[in-house]
Amino acid sequence: MDNGTTVTEFILLGFGVGQQERFLLLIFFAILYVVTLAENLTIIILVVLDTHLSRLPMYILLSNFSLLEICYVSTTVPRLILDLTSPQGVISFTDCFLQFYLLFSLGTSEDLFLSAMALDRYLAICQPLRYPQIMSPDFCFALVIACWGLGFMAYIIPVTMISKLSFCGTNVIDHFLCDAGTILSLACPPLGVTPFVCQIFLNAFLLSNILFVVLSYGTVIVTLMKPSFKGSRRKAFSTISFHLIVVTLFYGSVAGIYICPEGENQAEVTKAVTLFYTSITPFLNPMIYCLRNDQVKDALGRLRRRKV
Repeated sequence: MDNGTTVTEFILLGFGVGQQERFLLLIFFAILYVVTLAENLTIIILVVLDTHLSRLPMYILLSNFSLLEICYVSTTVPRLILDLTSPQGVISFTDCFLQFYLLFSLGTSEDLFLSAMALDRYLAICQPLRYPQIMSPDFCFALVIACWGLGFMAYIIPVTMISKLSFCGTNVIDHFLCDAGTILSLACPPLGVTPFVCQIFLNAFLLSNILFVVLSYGTVIVTLMKPSFKGSRRKAFSTISFHLIVVTLFYGSVAGIYICPEGENQAEVTKAVTLFYTSITPFLNPMIYCLRNDQVKDALGRLRRRKV
């Protein structure tokens, strides 16, 4: 290759378990993947078919978030299932970088959608009179486009810079997927400013979104504690509590990557945490958002009556 790379494929070690455990994991992830797709597709179909939900900004954002979760889980789990059927876990150089780009782009889009939903709740609760004008259909549409567009533009530079490094040594990745850290660990020196640039991009998007979400929900909670919200406080708290659970699950698991203990078990901890936010949270999020959600239950009832 023109960039001096001699490695043409990588080997993903995966979980390093026996044949019986591999089979059980394969069944588990296959069921998890199918159920996750079904859950998120149900939300999308409900929002698209229900004329009431399709006009509400929160559910427009939620349906796009569900589409994002489908893409996010499809970036990792099918490949994981495929590798569990074969002990080799070989992935081509191009496929590895494609997975890395999609994983980080979709992750950044998820950050942005969580911020967009936090903004929606802030405007709905703290600025109720101005909410219809600010959160207009045009603004909501622009917000959706921005979340998808910025997410997929964010990591073009880091992925391009890493792909131009030389990989002339080992091609074994002690992980079940390709990400920035595992790929950079195999690159031959000098690495130049590439690791620094990648860290800057990651921190800039992650920390800015965390700060925005914390400030938004913090302001919402302070507003709800005022005496004027006494009557509607319980319902509003019930709504944002589910949002906060989703935010905590995602950012908590991502933060776990940064606080992994150093040592020989670090790789296993990293795998477990990565598995949680790439596979388990997309499965849990639809249930958390729609659990005890009266509007979703009403939409399901209307859809059933239409079919009858």
